[in-house]
Amino acid sequence: MRQNELRPPLGAKHGRKRVGRGDGSGHGTYSGRGCKGQKARSGGGVRLGFEGGQLSLIKRLPRKRGFTNIFKTEYNIVNVGKLSIFPPGSEVNPEGLLKAGLIKSLARPVKILGDGDICHPVLVKADKFSVAAEKKIVAAGGKVERA
Repeated sequence: MRQNELRPPLGAKHGRKRVGRGDGSGHGTYSGRGCKGQKARSGGGVRLGFEGGQLSLIKRLPRKRGFTNIFKTEYNIVNVGKLSIFPPGSEVNPEGLLKAGLIKSLARPVKILGDGDICHPVLVKADKFSVAAEKKIVAAGGKVERA
């Protein structure tokens, strides 16, 4: 095979649409522009984002507001109340949380928050704990370890 013998696959190339060449062509009379109006005229049409005089979407949206920290750490969040599914005295770590379906992946660090209650002691290993979560786990007789 030589470079001059290469051809595009069948159906990859299309002929250009020839408009205004009679009604039999299927693109006659109005040439695919519909009837009259601004968009039917030569050089007609409106600029990008124009909405007929209504305040355009670009102007309606807030522009430069606030600040986005690109170094922000996103956490997998688990509430203390959800830890009660683990048996008393067991060790709760990110792998265990993943198996239990409380987090979706191990890509993000895990943070335990204080919503809900836990009745039995468990050893919880996570990257971060809220103050309320730590108090509730310790009050139930459990332990907290930072991974």
